[in-house]
Amino acid sequence: MPYVWAFVVGGAICVIGQLMFDVIKLTPAHTMATLVVAGAVMDAFGWYDPLVEFAGAGATVPITSFGNSLVHGALTELTQVGGIGVITGIFHVTSAGVSAAIIFSFLAALVVRPKG
Repeated sequence: MPYVWAFVVGGAICVIGQLMFDVIKLTPAHTMATLVVAGAVMDAFGWYDPLVEFAGAGATVPITSFGNSLVHGALTELTQVGGIGVITGIFHVTSAGVSAAIIFSFLAALVVRPKG
């Protein structure tokens, strides 16, 4: 049953993103930013961790989890080291994902030459 809930919750997040494209006519950048902010707001209110516990990868794989990670890291470091923790916490939690995106994007750029 956890796989079903992961599929339903992850699918619902993706449907929301697709509706933002098709109905509201947002650009991909605006849609992505909105979903990241939504994840951050949900974490600030304490709603994202219960969603992760319920849906597992259905909540941790979509882009909303990036916003959750940013806020979660900032708040955790804020309580541990103080005000500077807001900045360091963001990088502490998300640095692996951001680094991987940069490295793999660079490697893809070496292999694929777009027309244009």
